[in-house]
Amino acid sequence: MQSRPRGVLFTRGGLRDGILILAPFKFLAAAAALALAGCAAVAPPQADGGSMHASAKPVLERPAALSAERATLPSIDSFAGYGQAAASDDGMRLDAPLARHTSRPGLAPLVVDLTVQPTDIWSRLRRSFAIPNIDTPLVKEWEAYYAARPDYLQRSAERASKYLYYIIEEIDQRGLPSELALLPFVESSYDPWALSSAKASGLWQFIPATGHNYNLKQDWWRDERRDPIASTNAALDYLQYLFDFHGDWQLALASYNWGEGSVKRAIEKNEAQNLPTDYLSLDMPDETRNYIPKLQAIKNIISNPTAFGLTLPPIDNQPYFVTVTKSRTMDVKTAAQLAEMPLDEFKALNPSYNRGVIIGGDEPTLILPADRVAVFEANLQAHSGSLSSWHHHTVARGETLATVARKYKTSIATLRKANNLGPRSKVLAGAVLVVPVGGAAEAAVIASGPANPVRSAVARAPAPRLSARTYKVRRGDTLSSIARKYGTTVAQLRALNHLKSSALSIGRTLQIPGTGVSG
Repeated sequence: MQSRPRGVLFTRGGLRDGILILAPFKFLAAAAALALAGCAAVAPPQADGGSMHASAKPVLERPAALSAERATLPSIDSFAGYGQAAASDDGMRLDAPLARHTSRPGLAPLVVDLTVQPTDIWSRLRRSFAIPNIDTPLVKEWEAYYAARPDYLQRSAERASKYLYYIIEEIDQRGLPSELALLPFVESSYDPWALSSAKASGLWQFIPATGHNYNLKQDWWRDERRDPIASTNAALDYLQYLFDFHGDWQLALASYNWGEGSVKRAIEKNEAQNLPTDYLSLDMPDETRNYIPKLQAIKNIISNPTAFGLTLPPIDNQPYFVTVTKSRTMDVKTAAQLAEMPLDEFKALNPSYNRGVIIGGDEPTLILPADRVAVFEANLQAHSGSLSSWHHHTVARGETLATVARKYKTSIATLRKANNLGPRSKVLAGAVLVVPVGGAAEAAVIASGPANPVRSAVARAPAPRLSARTYKVRRGDTLSSIARKYGTTVAQLRALNHLKSSALSIGRTLQIPGTGVSG
């Protein structure tokens, strides 16, 4: 699939012989908002004061400072997509040297040849940069921070290579600025398993409440906050809502981090004191104050990596993955084997499954690399025997854990452990239990996830304390990688080891929830 010419996003300048001349100006925010007004409205989130990271009340009135004149076409002397000396195969040419000043007048026009398709993702990204730049000391600090950590940027970019094409396609479909594709660098370092202390999860770091507001399933089997496709669509819905609410991308991004209610109140506070109400003028917590400078720093580095002594890994402007819908229950490990993929690579594309099993009754969508689909289908057709070492059982009226255990020739203790049930938990009719079949299944590590989602069918008691094994931190380890290795969570590791941050020292011994066996 090739990217489409994006001249429709820009209405100033002109099209001559297939060459779109883009005069320097800000992203046409109001035009996009008016276009979106004709579409189905996105319901505002029910969280306030923290958006992805806190709970809040819905805000229904746009701040008074963001009046009609703010939604008019911005002046032609301010453009965010400058400062890029692109390669010739990019189809772009900039007639001015690299600059990082806000609203800098007199910039030469950006010339984009729409007949030339960008060959790589980075070039495609640069074509649609459109959020106004900021140039502050914090931006320079974050530029220096990232430039001094090339390994960190390299790992983040390599993780991003699996998802960027899909995300940019969705952004282009909606006519949004391409900087939004850089937001997961700030939110999660493009790690779909990232989990914050506020329980924000996935590439886009949705907290549970906001995830529910944007229809991301969070149950026993799956957490779609970690699903690359579902979470991307939800995040873009939310960002479109925030932009429509504020009429300003910088305020929208601040709201994504802090909550639109908090940003609205900060605007009203400045209004009451006759102070400016733009992003840089608001009184905000440090995290939000640093949020857009981080994004700007990453944008500046991607705009001209050589200026920072960095090299970006090549990412083709081609789809990395496709989706396959299946109706058969199978283990995650089995699905990876059928696709002839390393398990870690399969799970990186399908991180939403909580229990190591893909329930076919939900008609799940598997995400596979484009070159693995034919192999997967052929191996699936040739496969004989069971695809899963787990059953899912719906408790009938009158059934108990003891009767279910006898039916499947397993033990009550195994059922309790597999379903995260405490010693006093009772199962009621309608509860869905996962039942391991065979010794291999009973010994399998069950990935962490929320409490059993049986729609209140299980009366839960406090979970028992797990015994712990130990693990000595090695070079390259992170809390996330250790948690994945042992089927636990970063939150559990922090709590058990009394960690206040994610920093780890080589040689430190960590307690790991488990069986008491040393790692």
